Amino acid sequence: MRRMLLRKQIYIILGLIFLFTSNVFAACLPDIKDVVKKALPAVVNISTTQIVETQTNPFFDFGPNDPFQQFFNQFFNNFPVKRKVHALGSGFIISKDGYILTNYHVIKRASVIRVTLLKNQDTYTAKVVGTDPKADIALIKIDPKEPLPTLPLGDSDTIEVGDWVVAVGNPFGLNGTVTAGIISAKGRVIGEGPYDHFLQTDAAINPGNSGGPLLNLKGEVVGINTAIVEGGQGIGFAIPINMVKSELPYLMKGQKVKRGYLGVMIQNLTPEAARSMGLKGISGGAIVSQVFKNGPAYKAGLKPGDIIVSVNGKKIRSSSDLPYMIFTMRPGTKVELGIIRDGKPMKVWVTLGVRPTSGEMAENGVRVFKTPYGFTVADIVPSLRAKYGIKQKEGVVIVEVERDSFAYAVGLQPGDVIIRADYDKVKNLDEFKRILNVNKHKNVLFLNIVRGSAQIFITIQR
Repeated sequence: MRRMLLRKQIYIILGLIFLFTSNVFAACLPDIKDVVKKALPAVVNISTTQIVETQTNPFFDFGPNDPFQQFFNQFFNNFPVKRKVHALGSGFIISKDGYILTNYHVIKRASVIRVTLLKNQDTYTAKVVGTDPKADIALIKIDPKEPLPTLPLGDSDTIEVGDWVVAVGNPFGLNGTVTAGIISAKGRVIGEGPYDHFLQTDAAINPGNSGGPLLNLKGEVVGINTAIVEGGQGIGFAIPINMVKSELPYLMKGQKVKRGYLGVMIQNLTPEAARSMGLKGISGGAIVSQVFKNGPAYKAGLKPGDIIVSVNGKKIRSSSDLPYMIFTMRPGTKVELGIIRDGKPMKVWVTLGVRPTSGEMAENGVRVFKTPYGFTVADIVPSLRAKYGIKQKEGVVIVEVERDSFAYAVGLQPGDVIIRADYDKVKNLDEFKRILNVNKHKNVLFLNIVRGSAQIFITIQR
């Protein structure tokens, strides 16, 4: 009897402990109800229709693995057929008169864009106002019957790793889906383009969430949900909203976005490099490996070997921070760079310029060539060799891959070195252009690339 009484007392104590700890845990979790109530009416469903032309065989259909099908395809597979392709995405309203932000890849090549409001399911046809394909940002507009609810734009620079965030969108067409999580990392470079500097979150993001808002607990937009890691769970990426805010004045007017330009090639300051330079207490920064002649940095007196450690007093944790800070500023902005030269700290004032065209870059000693497959290559110059850690003496290096291009689909990345194209050896940019010109009648390009220490064979079809 005494043993049973003791057992009951133990159960009661354990139950009280469980109840107390669960209540404490629940009290630590944020209450997002108010955020959701305000956000949902301003989030929209975006559906698009594209007219896609494909090469197909309209006469015989025995199945893709049938030998007869393969035989007939050799003779009857060059008939262009147009078909409609539908896609879904998300967006959010930023003005009462119907301006909506979303991802560029959500509305890319769309012949029709339809926007459905979650509040009353009203559907409107939208027009594209402005786009920035490189940053994957688009601004569209509808003409509403009445003033619309909006979402305020926050400050993505102030959000910290561990802060709670809320994602709202239409994953898999499930309208008005809300998920919550934390900021897992900042400044992620994932090979999505020249302006990689993503917020990483473990709030569930799925296909259809693209273009939707990532909100802080004040209900402010801190990012645009953009990308996921296929096969991964709790790994999503959002464009920092400060990047978007720097573009809005151009997008509103339908103008090409102009970004600040410094005119340097940089590489990361690793702990090993810092030790070899005798630098103590320096945990981050960007080493200037090349200064482009007559550029803003050149005019301000920057030199190769200078280490940039801050911009307007903001510390640079890694080399990817510097381009992000610069291209979120307008050309003509005067910035203060904190640098270390010969072991001594200095300050340099630079007036930012406009990012040059490919032709202008060629004048600075970096020749580039944009291919019809959606990637851009350059000669292997010392600055690019240092930036990507290239060991090959011959070939061309990929410096940019367009989102949703043929190259993007097969996984090409900046820093990949092409050493063979269509089985011919690639020595330099001129040789690569010659090979592509000789084989321009083909729809398939075969590449042998070097990525790190691995050789990879890739086929691109257009």
